[in-house]
Amino acid sequence: MKKVVISSRSFGSISNEPFALLASAGFSHKFLDASASRETLVAELADSDAMIAGTVKIDAELLAACKQLKVIARYGAGVDNIDLDAAKALGITVTNTAGVNAEAVADLAFGLILDARRGISLANQKVHQGQYKYVVGRDVYKKTLGLIGFGAIAQGVARRASGFSMQVLAYDPFIKEVPAEFQPYVTLCGFDELVAQSDIVSIHVPLTPETKGMFNAAVIKRMKADAALINLGRGGIIDEADLYACMKEGHLLAAGLDVTAKEPIEPDNPLLTLDNVTITPHMGMFTAEVIHEMSMVCARNVVKKFQGEALDFVVV
Repeated sequence: MKKVVISSRSFGSISNEPFALLASAGFSHKFLDASASRETLVAELADSDAMIAGTVKIDAELLAACKQLKVIARYGAGVDNIDLDAAKALGITVTNTAGVNAEAVADLAFGLILDARRGISLANQKVHQGQYKYVVGRDVYKKTLGLIGFGAIAQGVARRASGFSMQVLAYDPFIKEVPAEFQPYVTLCGFDELVAQSDIVSIHVPLTPETKGMFNAAVIKRMKADAALINLGRGGIIDEADLYACMKEGHLLAAGLDVTAKEPIEPDNPLLTLDNVTITPHMGMFTAEVIHEMSMVCARNVVKKFQGEALDFVVV
């Protein structure tokens, strides 16, 4: 019997179907808790044929210890936790679930946009504290939304923005022309123009050397003083110390973050002291529908690898 190690806590949590698929193809499975030690991870992967990976770091040293590993099915879109060059050199196929969670993440992004502009979380907090007082927010309708990146998630946010009659600016150096669907209301522009003109800036790019610290104090201060900053990309794209300092000075209306530099966020992170910063626990993809579909995509890819079939969403 072949073995698959699973390091994602939510894999198969909605239905038994992914486990049934793996079992029918001759796989036993082993769950690893997120807190499992590196030694435990190495020991379990040493004789594993496949891995369904969450966010655990999979570096070259770990991969070198995987003597029979043939495929890593990343349960999620981001692969910045996997050394792709090392995997490729060892002949290990890496897949992800790109696009499967796009609409769910876009939903949360727009929820954070509404929350940041209208102060929904803050108003709720005050009511729970016995302060029945309204919060004066800012409109979303007909405002300008700036999207950093214009991939599947950002395009989903743009579609939602169209229902609010928003003007949408998009910065994406890899896109030369917006698809016809978006041309009536989306304009490609430069980074500086987007930052200066947007009422809301929403980040939807991966963490790379080019995007790390992209939103530092200098950039944040070029945003409108009453703008909102939303991040569903990766935490390191925003310099959190700079964001705190700028917001403490009253620059920016609000921020909505589904990602932080360290996850879970450290309890002494000063952003937690600001009542106009909403922070959610990297939950963009977590809907029942997406969890089930991502589980099935990963299970199918593991099975396909050993049945000699073409895999979906191959990264390397």
